[in-house]
Amino acid sequence: MSVYVFGHKSPDTDSVAAAISYSALMKAKGEDFVPVIQGKANPETAMVLSRFGFAVPEMMTDAAGKKIALVDHSDLAQAPDNIASAEVVAVVDHHKIGDLTTNSPIFFCNMPVGCSCTVLKTLYDMEGVAVDAKVAGLMMAAILSDTVNFKSPTCTDADKKAVKALSAIAGVTNTDELFMEMLKAKSAVAGVPPMELLHRDYKDFDMKGKKVGVGQLELATLDQVASMRDALYAAMKEQKGSERHSVLLMLTDVVKEGTDLMVLSDEPAIIEGAFGKKLSGNSMWIDGMMSRKKQTIPNLQKAFGC
Repeated sequence: MSVYVFGHKSPDTDSVAAAISYSALMKAKGEDFVPVIQGKANPETAMVLSRFGFAVPEMMTDAAGKKIALVDHSDLAQAPDNIASAEVVAVVDHHKIGDLTTNSPIFFCNMPVGCSCTVLKTLYDMEGVAVDAKVAGLMMAAILSDTVNFKSPTCTDADKKAVKALSAIAGVTNTDELFMEMLKAKSAVAGVPPMELLHRDYKDFDMKGKKVGVGQLELATLDQVASMRDALYAAMKEQKGSERHSVLLMLTDVVKEGTDLMVLSDEPAIIEGAFGKKLSGNSMWIDGMMSRKKQTIPNLQKAFGC
């Protein structure tokens, strides 16, 4: 019986690359693992897949009755539908441990690094399995994306070492140039519907019983979205509806290394308190904020009393 490898909802490059590279590792060990994707590949991911010769994995959102592995997440909000009726056999991740539980012991590998593909490079090394050149390119690109070319506070020496090793295998001599190509694809917003932009990299979180959604757009410059801020805010209102306490959108300027945080909340004061900033209109500039995982969510959890 095949094991389907799921990255999280609103897939990013790491979640897709991790599903593919973990499947490749397990196939090298003689096991039938199949990568799948829970949503449309974003422009950066599509560009990276094409660059290294991969098709977009099969779309799958329902885990009912299947054997599955999770990569780049371990929380139920990001997991496939009907996971309670699936058999989870493995988790490979680099986030805080989520609320997933299992009835039997499973393979679980979670490391405090900047990218799931860095964890996977460690697993390849531990298993003594050589990384295919195409897979190496995909993993390397994912690490560059997740660490924002090593600028993110989530970046570790292990991420840098993994990129150095993987780039040699993939035959990529200029990772800075590759990252700029990825950023160009990732930050392309012209003609894209606002709701699609909000969902390009979006996750819901449980903040002590309150549902809080946080999206992130990484941009070369905030000028790219200057003319569409009202439309983005309207999309946030639609997303919030009545079931969410707050919806936030991180407009991250990769060059300036900071984030213009758009906020829609039932209690804006909680969000202001989380970051020690006052809203100007519906947003606040937070210098140095690059990482949702390490800088945004922990502050929100503390403010909500999680």
